[in-house]
Amino acid sequence: MSAVRLSGVSKSFGAVRAVDGISLDAEEGKFLTLLGPSGCGKTTTLRMIAGLERNDGGRIQIGERLMSCPKERVFVPPERRNIGMVFQSYAIWPHMSVFDNVAYPLRIRKRPADEIRRRVGETLELLSMNGLSERQATALSGGQQQRVAIARALVFEPSILLMDEPLSNLDAQLREQMRVQLRELQQRLGITTVYVTHDQEEAMVLADTIAVLHEGRLVQLGPPEEVYHRPASRTVAAFFGMPNLLAGRVAEVRRESERTLARISADGWDGWCTAPGDVRAGEEVTAVVRPEAIEMSRERPRSSAELVWAGRIKEGFFRGSRRFFAVAVGDLLFHVDGPPDRRFSEGEDVTLSVSSANTWVVR
Repeated sequence: MSAVRLSGVSKSFGAVRAVDGISLDAEEGKFLTLLGPSGCGKTTTLRMIAGLERNDGGRIQIGERLMSCPKERVFVPPERRNIGMVFQSYAIWPHMSVFDNVAYPLRIRKRPADEIRRRVGETLELLSMNGLSERQATALSGGQQQRVAIARALVFEPSILLMDEPLSNLDAQLREQMRVQLRELQQRLGITTVYVTHDQEEAMVLADTIAVLHEGRLVQLGPPEEVYHRPASRTVAAFFGMPNLLAGRVAEVRRESERTLARISADGWDGWCTAPGDVRAGEEVTAVVRPEAIEMSRERPRSSAELVWAGRIKEGFFRGSRRFFAVAVGDLLFHVDGPPDRRFSEGEDVTLSVSSANTWVVR
């Protein structure tokens, strides 16, 4: 069942089309991430779900209830949508204690005092904040303020949780810790969550489903593994990490029982790649080869089923758990990412190889 459904939703600011006909579902109890670069429309989309912006076109539903549809002259204000929202800036009140910040949504709903004490206590305990209830917000660390903002969004038991880049103001180590804690919390509560981020790794750690947005349009929707390994376009592929994007032409297509293979012919190389089922001979395409999928050696591999390139190392970087290399292959520059014990020197001649199973063809 869909907890949130967008059907052809659009939004313009003057001449700028911020969101252009987006249709997607957030499934009940699941974690949906809206991912894309700055200006792609993800925050505007989230704000329209919340009712903080009015969509110009399309329909927004939460559960079975229509929340906004200009054509039908329907618009339900934010306070009647039963959503909890966590902003990038946290938006907690510095003059209030932790308890009062979290209790605020219950007080404006005129809940009884004993219920407020119980719910606030339970929510703070859920977020390991019960010992800080009387502290002032200004005395809290960034991570603690973020947890107060989440507690305030959850305390009144909303049907949907909306989060707009809530971890972006934290340092790198705390951000990684909070990703894990946030994912565990969402799974424990089973609350439908729609989360905005521009961080690809964050999206993959948190999401059940990733919606990739580009220039106001939805360009791919699917599980993290599918979006990463089977991108729908060159645009999606390029957004994740530093992939090798190799232009070529489909010379031949071979369909097997579980996959389609396309032989890609390009200037200086030729080889078989995994491809979508509808690829055709003669098409101009791009082969996506992830840096971590490439094997690098001083000898040519024996297997003829692999794509193989001869190159020369231009530079290498030690990155702790990984080692990165830039390898020149003719006019192309390959990115290769591998274990830290790979020992190669700048200027050394090497052979790069990759299995066809670790490639993907996009148009």
